[in-house]
Amino acid sequence: GSDELFSSNGNDSKKFKGDIRSPGIPSRVIHMRKLPDDINEAEVISLGLSFGKVTNLLMLKGKNQAFIEMNTEDAAQAMVSYYASVTPVIRNHPIFLQYSNHQELKTDNSPNQVRAQAALQAVNVVQTGGMPMAGVDASASMSGTSPVLRVIVENLFYPVTLDVLHQIFSKFGAVLKIITFTKNNQFQALLQYSDGLTAQHTKVSLDGQNIYNACCTLRINFSKLTSLNVKYNNDKSRDYTRPDLPTGDSHPSIDHQAMAAAFGPPGIISANPYAGAHAFPPLAPLTLGLPLTNIGLYLLSLRVTPQCLFILFGVYGDVMRVKILFNKKENALIQMSDGTQAQLAMSHLNGQRLHGTALRVTLSKHTNVQLPREGHEDQGLTKDYSNSPLHRFKKPGSKNYSNIFPPSATLHLSNIPPCVVEDDLKMLFASSGAMVKAFKFFQKDRKMALVQMDSVEEAIESLIKFHNHDLGENHHLRVSFSKSTI
Repeated sequence: GSDELFSSNGNDSKKFKGDIRSPGIPSRVIHMRKLPDDINEAEVISLGLSFGKVTNLLMLKGKNQAFIEMNTEDAAQAMVSYYASVTPVIRNHPIFLQYSNHQELKTDNSPNQVRAQAALQAVNVVQTGGMPMAGVDASASMSGTSPVLRVIVENLFYPVTLDVLHQIFSKFGAVLKIITFTKNNQFQALLQYSDGLTAQHTKVSLDGQNIYNACCTLRINFSKLTSLNVKYNNDKSRDYTRPDLPTGDSHPSIDHQAMAAAFGPPGIISANPYAGAHAFPPLAPLTLGLPLTNIGLYLLSLRVTPQCLFILFGVYGDVMRVKILFNKKENALIQMSDGTQAQLAMSHLNGQRLHGTALRVTLSKHTNVQLPREGHEDQGLTKDYSNSPLHRFKKPGSKNYSNIFPPSATLHLSNIPPCVVEDDLKMLFASSGAMVKAFKFFQKDRKMALVQMDSVEEAIESLIKFHNHDLGENHHLRVSFSKSTI
């Protein structure tokens, strides 16, 4: 029929030319772009589920696009404004959404559509008529449980921020609102989903988990409240469906939106605004896994090699690959084995000096470091270290985890064989032209010693030069930064 939006002869995409630049006029139909190649129907539907019922779907796989129709305009509006402040990411692809020009989707029964309808039915059976969240407490009718969770964080050895909570809890559904506060000397939060089912699933999955390795344990209960009233969007509270709220005056100095813009896509913890040498390292949540393992680095001196970056960044995690960029040799990409390590390396090494230049370390948008193709050697600028015997953190629970310190002028040496005396080590560390200010063996264990250099910069260069140095008798020197001074 002439009123059909699509015909089954594969012309779907032609009809959508006009849709790319849609004005911001609300519609129940939402157009999604930049989807990963391997996306499936269920994943597209899941982006809409937290906001109401998904009533139709059209996948344009060749174009990495999709259209999704919500049951009400309110639901579509809540979805678009939520994702305007929190970019959805699927397998490291940030996804873009906007209202479609079409007010509804009329679909045919091509094989593509049959699959989409099957996926919709499967979801709707589970979602027994979920109501849109806009202003309605849909939860009680569905599962009798509140959509609001009360979260207490125990063993708070590292600060946990609203953004960290948002990142973790978003894995289970769109988090609509968060309020954080301290009560009875405990860090607590109230967190609202659109329905009780999501809240229930989250509670089962996360209750008792640690955010960071061996600390910051989540204790989760249902709140008596069924909805939260957030007045301000700042670092204590946020309503993700109302990006227009004022910040109040909790911390006017820290603009999270600006920070997010400066430090990469939201959903990845951005650099710590308080990152002085003594600030807490903004660890990425460990037990719960984090996508970003890559570090972008620039302002390298041209004397820097992949090997020296491997040793230096290896103090804070296991370096898998290093690439110094061929056309911009002062820039490098470093792939760590997980997001926590990338975060630690960034917080400890950003601003430190290497061969006279300050390093600028940021999380990179690249998800991995590509090796050169066979026969396309790049003068040794890209190195794969994934099988290196020098990784410090391969063994789970290794004591190296508890000995991670910021760069300091004092270095900790270990694995020293009995035949090596103080003068040998002092001469070794002075051999590069650096100045050794003090030296001392550990009283209880002469396999270990502290050596104090003239500056942090000299200590960094000495660590790079002498970590894994062969001291004879099959002993390779291990060097790390120390928290002590001599």
